[in-house]
Amino acid sequence: MSAPPRVAVVGAGAAGLATLKALGDAGVPAVAFETADTLGGLWVYGAPGSPAYRTLHLNTSRGRTEFADHPMPADWPDYPDHTRVAGYLGDYADRFGLRDAVRLRHTVDRVTAAGDGWRVHATGPDGPVTVDVEAVVVANGHNRVPNRPAPYPGECAAQQMHSHDYRGPEQLAGRRVLVVGGGNSAMDIAVDASYAATRTLLSLRRGVWVVPKYLLGRPSDTLNGALARRLPWRLRQRISQTMLTATVGPPARYGLPAPEHGFLQDHPTLSDTLLSRLTHGDVQARPGIARFAGDRVEFTGGRVDEVDLVIWCTGYRVEVPFLDPALLGDGADRLPLYRHVFHLDAPGLAFVGLMQSTGAAFPLVEAQARLVAARLAGTWAPPERDRQAAACRAELRAATARWGQRRPHMRVDFDAYLAELRRELAAGRRRAGAAR
Repeated sequence: MSAPPRVAVVGAGAAGLATLKALGDAGVPAVAFETADTLGGLWVYGAPGSPAYRTLHLNTSRGRTEFADHPMPADWPDYPDHTRVAGYLGDYADRFGLRDAVRLRHTVDRVTAAGDGWRVHATGPDGPVTVDVEAVVVANGHNRVPNRPAPYPGECAAQQMHSHDYRGPEQLAGRRVLVVGGGNSAMDIAVDASYAATRTLLSLRRGVWVVPKYLLGRPSDTLNGALARRLPWRLRQRISQTMLTATVGPPARYGLPAPEHGFLQDHPTLSDTLLSRLTHGDVQARPGIARFAGDRVEFTGGRVDEVDLVIWCTGYRVEVPFLDPALLGDGADRLPLYRHVFHLDAPGLAFVGLMQSTGAAFPLVEAQARLVAARLAGTWAPPERDRQAAACRAELRAATARWGQRRPHMRVDFDAYLAELRRELAAGRRRAGAAR
């Protein structure tokens, strides 16, 4: 780099690379620290900390996932696999000259306030590294620390693993597999197991809406995207839920528990294959677990089955271990951030990607990164601190009304949030111009 870095970016996955690109466009020198030996984050199969498995594909369509500045190839399938996505992120880094700004195999251990800026401590292959910067952007993702459930009553003699450690169907061959969870990974792994395992059970404590990847001949997320540009989410919910029920039927039709919440009130679970495997009996639905007894598991309905492999698809904990806990308040997943980006009380500390979206992440981290870059370049200014806090409270109330207590601080509606970030960028530029 031709100038000392003014900004340190933690992570070189999609969020970190988008941040480097936006900072470069704004003329702000930066350096990124990445634990792995390659770029791409969670999409790099086999990289340290990556949860990618061999059959992993996008669960949002290509056109709704790509960066605006770097479209995916038009001849790609609608739902590319992890190899294509990892290559796409590598191409993104090459196209915009980002590789030289990334220090691979460098793990950030500690970030501390230092005068008017920040001191970043990292450990690399040649030992400790310390960098002083004006700002720090946390872009390390939140799918790295498995959330393991509290122990159930009884003793489980079956082998247990978290989906984070799943790599491919060969781990399931010949086993009596119990998959626990209702997210995208649970559905993918249950489908894999249905072809490789002796028997596959899928346990869900609560119902989820399972959405096929295609509806009416189009990628299903494009239909909701078209509605989002015109209608409030409650009306979209009624339309989408009616369409989904009419085309595939209610979840109970497949032996799954009925969802407690309406469609669009939780992260969508997409699978073309799961419903078919359920109707063929190759995956069998079960309710929540009541207790274990050796290789037997009793479910809340009283049914008992024998299993020898339990795969916990129970999500991830959100941890930012290198920051002072005082900066994280009640926890990283409950941290109020202005527009889900800027720390209210620590100037120069921003987060890109600390959210859970109803859609794809790439366009959102790209928009967040542009906001961060404009702030550090001086072309965007935030409102007063009390207005930022009021905006956070209003967003939390709306998110809680929609998503309940399921991480409301982090929840965003893909289309609404993307539009909000565009408005915020324009408003902040006007504020910055007025301040000059």
